[in-house]
Amino acid sequence: MNQKQFDRQRLERTYQTVRDALLAERTGAGHWVGHLASSALSTATAVSALSVFRKKNDDAATLEKIDTLLKNGIEWLVARQQRDGGWGDTEQSPSNPSTTLLVQCAILLAADACKTEPDRNVLNRANLYVRRYGGIKAIEKRYGGDRTFSVPILMNAALAGLVPWSDVPALPFELAWFPQSLFRLLKLPVVSYAIPALVAIGQVIHEKNPTKNFLRRKIRDAVRKKTLEKILLMQPESGGFLEATPLTAFVVMSLSACNANIVNVEHPIIQNGVRFLFSSVREDGSWPIDTNLSCWVTTLAVNALQEKKGMEETLSWILSKQHRKRHPFTGAAPGGWAWTDLSGGVPDVDDTAGALLALKTLLPNDTTLIPKETMEQICSGIRQLVSLQNNDGGWPTFCKGWNRFPFDRSGVDLTAHAIRAFLAWKNIVPGDSLRNPMNRAVSQGAKFLLQSQRKDGSWLPLWFGNQLLPEEENPFYGTAKVLLALTALRQEEKTTSYDEAIFKALRFAVANTNQDGGFGRMEWPHDLPDLQSSVEETALMLDALAPLAGVPEFQAAVPRLPDCVTGAMHWLVEQVETGRFTRATPIGLYFTKLWYHENLYPVLFTAAALGGIMNYEL
Repeated sequence: MNQKQFDRQRLERTYQTVRDALLAERTGAGHWVGHLASSALSTATAVSALSVFRKKNDDAATLEKIDTLLKNGIEWLVARQQRDGGWGDTEQSPSNPSTTLLVQCAILLAADACKTEPDRNVLNRANLYVRRYGGIKAIEKRYGGDRTFSVPILMNAALAGLVPWSDVPALPFELAWFPQSLFRLLKLPVVSYAIPALVAIGQVIHEKNPTKNFLRRKIRDAVRKKTLEKILLMQPESGGFLEATPLTAFVVMSLSACNANIVNVEHPIIQNGVRFLFSSVREDGSWPIDTNLSCWVTTLAVNALQEKKGMEETLSWILSKQHRKRHPFTGAAPGGWAWTDLSGGVPDVDDTAGALLALKTLLPNDTTLIPKETMEQICSGIRQLVSLQNNDGGWPTFCKGWNRFPFDRSGVDLTAHAIRAFLAWKNIVPGDSLRNPMNRAVSQGAKFLLQSQRKDGSWLPLWFGNQLLPEEENPFYGTAKVLLALTALRQEEKTTSYDEAIFKALRFAVANTNQDGGFGRMEWPHDLPDLQSSVEETALMLDALAPLAGVPEFQAAVPRLPDCVTGAMHWLVEQVETGRFTRATPIGLYFTKLWYHENLYPVLFTAAALGGIMNYEL
C-alpha cells in the first residue's frame, strides 16, 4: 500500500466519522437545531430586565418564579468571573468592559429588587477591571457612532445607579413613527434591526432626562403610544424580538422602568417579552444570545453533506420555512428564509442564499421533475435576493440602502453567498424576466468582491470575527467564502478575469498558514498553549483552497499551495482522530461585536471540507 492509498483510506475513515457525527445531530423531523453558547452578556441583560420588572409586579407566583431565575442567573454569572475581574461574552472569550459592566448592573439590580446584599467582593473586582480599561469611555470608544449597543449599555448602567442619566445619549425614538419604508433615509443612530430598542430605550431616556428643546419634547410626548403600537406589531408570537435575549431584555427593562401612567407593566410588549425570557432560560440559569440557528445550520449541513438520499424530510422542512408574507419587522418582501424556524426569525440574505443552495442539492438533478410550486418558491427566493442588492453591488443582511453602520452595510460574505446561489439556479429558472436580473446582480456583485479585496489578498466578513486577532477581524472566514464564489464564477464564465484576485488570496493563505498546518489563532484559553489553529477556520480555508490546488495556473503562481492544502488536511484529520474536532471556537459575531460559538460549526465546516477534498487529487 503506497502513501497515497493510505492517505485516501485515512481520509475516507475520517470523513465517515464526521458525517456520522453530523447526522447524529439531526432531529426526528429531519432538520438540525444546534446549540449556541451560553452568554454572560445575555444572562446579565435578562437578569436586569427581570429585576426591573419585578419591582413593579405584585403577582405572588410571578415573583416566586422571577426570584428563582434571578438567583440562578447571578450564581451562574458569579461562577464565571475571570481572574482579571471581568467577564467575556462566552466562556472561551477574554473579558471585555461591555459585558463586565452589564454583569455589574445585573448584580446590583437583582439585589435591589430582592432586597438582598450584593457580593461586594465580586463587584469591586469587576469595577477595578472596568476602570482599568477606561470606564464608560471604553464603551463609547468600542462602538463609535453606532448607538445600537452603547446606549442600551449606558441605559442599563443608569438604571443600576452606576452612571447619571445625563451621561446617557438620547435616542430619537419619534422617528419610528414615520413609515417603515423611510427608515433608511432618516439616518437613525441604530442598525436596521434595532428599531424596538430605539423606541423602548428612547422612551425611558426621554422620561428620565428629557431634552431641553421644547418642540422636540412635545413631539416625543405626542408619539409615545404610537411608536409603542408600531413595535408591538413587530413583536413575534414568541415575544422575543429576533429571538434575541439581549434585544428583548433591553426592551423589557426600558419599558418596565417607565412611568406606569404611560407604560404599565401589564403592557403586552412587556408581558410578551417576559414570557420569552421565562421560556428561553437554560437549566443552569443562563441565557444564550439567540434561541437557535436551526435554519442556518440545517442548510449548512445539507450543503456540507451534498446528499439526496434520506433527505426527503429535510427538503420538506426547508421548503416549509420560507416566509410567504411581507415581514412586519423589516418590511422584507416574501420569499426569504430566516436563521431560525421560530417566530422571531427575520428573512435575511445569508440564510436565503443558504436555503437556495440547499434546495439545489436536495432537489432532482432532472429539473423537469421539480414540482411547479417548488420552482415558484425558488423563484420567489431569488426575487427577494435580487431586490436587496445595494447600489454598490454588494448585499446587506436585512435591508437595502441603510449603509450607515457596519452591520447594515454590504458584506463580502453575504455577497459571495448570494452569487453562489444565483449561479446554482440561473440556468434553471424559467424565463428571461428573472434570469436577466440575476445575471446583472451577479456581475455587479462580482465587481463589489474584487473592489473589496484588501492589499494583503484577503477579504473581511461582516458576521464573523476572531477575538484574538488585530481589530478582532477574521480574514480566514471572509477569504474562504469569497474564494468559493470566485471559483464558481471562473468555472461558470470560463474566464481568467478573476485569476489575479485569486492569486492574491492564495498568497495570503500560504503566508498565513500556522506552523501546525492550520489557520486561525487560538492563544486563549491559557490551558491550550500548544494549539495555534481553530477547527472552524482551518476547515473553511481547506474547503476553499482544495479545488484550486490542482489547477496548473495556480500551482505555477503559488508553488506552496499544494503543501498548504496538504498541511491543513492533515491537521484537520488529526483533530477528528483525536476527537477534538467538536470543540467550538467563538468566531461568530452578533449585533455589534457580541461573540458566540455554535457547537455545530466545527462539525459542519469539517464535513464540508473533508467531503469536498475527496473529489480532488491529493
